[in-house]
Amino acid sequence: MDDKLSALQHLLDVVAKLRSPEGGCPWDLAQTPETLIPYIIEEAYETVAAIRSGNTSAIAEELGDLLLQVVLQSQVASDRGQFTIAEVAEGIAQKLVRRHPHVFGDLNVENMDEVHRNWERIKAAEKGEDPAEAQKLSRKLNRYGRSLPPLMAGMKISQKAAAQGFEWDNIDGVWDKFQEELGEFRHALSYEDKARQQAELGDLLFTIINIARWYDLDPTEALHSTNQRFIARIEHMESFANKPLSEHTLAEMESLWQAAKRHLSERGEIP
Repeated sequence: MDDKLSALQHLLDVVAKLRSPEGGCPWDLAQTPETLIPYIIEEAYETVAAIRSGNTSAIAEELGDLLLQVVLQSQVASDRGQFTIAEVAEGIAQKLVRRHPHVFGDLNVENMDEVHRNWERIKAAEKGEDPAEAQKLSRKLNRYGRSLPPLMAGMKISQKAAAQGFEWDNIDGVWDKFQEELGEFRHALSYEDKARQQAELGDLLFTIINIARWYDLDPTEALHSTNQRFIARIEHMESFANKPLSEHTLAEMESLWQAAKRHLSERGEIP
């Protein structure tokens, strides 16, 4: 057997053993598709973090953890008589062949836009959808809203709407909208209930996403970088402190915060 297939078969055998009622692992046996959802999300994000780090060993390890979730979900489904990992693999292979007629067939394409249009047309036909209905903007936006993390979905929704002409004439209009939404959010915080405050916060965040789009910035990456910088500052604060941060006064913590920023700046990092 090919080494790659042998390695995959070994993983399948290990997971099957973990799920076996005869000597399997109680934790694995207790899992359902629903209880495993958080692990799929967690492993996907950890894989992304590894890719960003450029550490090939970490990437390989995290891809393994992510693959485990696919195999484990498939094993649970197999135990219930629903589908098998073979059906999962064959299904995606057939889908790729169907949706790439320019590779596996005789269709000629000129550019990536044509590839994308063919993909959408074939996908609509697979689902038995009317092509015109499938191309409706609301259908596409709905898909992003259901399947992507909110910040990423916001950017995709903004991009697709703008591509259809639902767009400001210039950046000044976006900034005016930001000021409008900021005012409405502040008003809601003072006079409205929690539901309205949440709604206005969402409007403000969506406007910030639109500003990011206009300046060709990635809000997800920006927030990720800010989170990492905040963590780095806290780490330096703790290294400078001689007792837990909670035992410092606010003024002392501000001094430690500024020292941490200076240290990061001296190292050539964004403080």
